[in-house]
Amino acid sequence: MHEMSICESLIQIIEGEAAAQKFKQVLAICLEIGPLAGVELEALHFSYDVVTRGTLAEKSRLEVIELPLNAWCMPCSKNVDVKQRFDACPDCGSYQVQITGGDELRIKNMEVN
Repeated sequence: MHEMSICESLIQIIEGEAAAQKFKQVLAICLEIGPLAGVELEALHFSYDVVTRGTLAEKSRLEVIELPLNAWCMPCSKNVDVKQRFDACPDCGSYQVQITGGDELRIKNMEVN
């Protein structure tokens, strides 16, 4: 379950930022996660609750923004959203699409005290 290691990395980032910015508590953290990041959201929430116990993020909210899977359609010459890899362009039906986004896993923001 790599969601546990993701949460452990989040705690390391939070602790580093707390030392640098002098905050004492995290109230909420918001993550942006793409569908190709390979993250199981239910496992992530469970792991977050376990890993944050006894830290400055204990009892904080974990918010997740699910990002779309973006692709570039060569015939249309534009960005489109697709449901999964190897899908056709939703506008023209072409399979000449190149995935350009959807593997993101990043902290968008934190609410701290």
